[in-house]
Amino acid sequence: MITLEKPATLLNVRCILYCGEPELVAPELANLLKSVLHNIGVVLVGFGVAFIGRQIDRVFGIPRISSDYAVAAGCLLLVLGFLLRVWATFYFYERRMNVIRLEAQQALITTGPYRFSRNPLYLGGNVFIFFGAALLFGSPAALVITALHLPLVERCMRRQSSLRRKRLERRLRIFGHDPQ
Repeated sequence: MITLEKPATLLNVRCILYCGEPELVAPELANLLKSVLHNIGVVLVGFGVAFIGRQIDRVFGIPRISSDYAVAAGCLLLVLGFLLRVWATFYFYERRMNVIRLEAQQALITTGPYRFSRNPLYLGGNVFIFFGAALLFGSPAALVITALHLPLVERCMRRQSSLRRKRLERRLRIFGHDPQ
């Protein structure tokens, strides 16, 4: 019988079952694993958009982009986007925050990739991964689809920023400060 000194999480139990060792997984490793698994889905979505773009290219007879440089650039963008998103989601999980939320987060992260970009998740996924997949598939239509969806992403980012600002203004009023 295995006895554990610390409470077991689902990830730790899986590690025990698969690895056969009763040691708990370090929280950092668990957060890294969750970040990687979460972002594999984003890469798959990028491939899905590129696949749809390639089908549109075929229907309309649009020639494929066939260049070693395009493939290399696509691979580079995919890897950079994936790593940026893993880094950014790691910071979310480290602070016990949900990565996917319809409303603004309660906390503001200003370290890690967030010290360089206010929205590294969007930059890594909606820009790097989507454009990288489009180049890898050689799809002009996927490049256009990705470019056309960026204003929607910007609108989402502005909405989140506005919600954060309103929440901060409410907090300032509670403490007697006028945010104007």
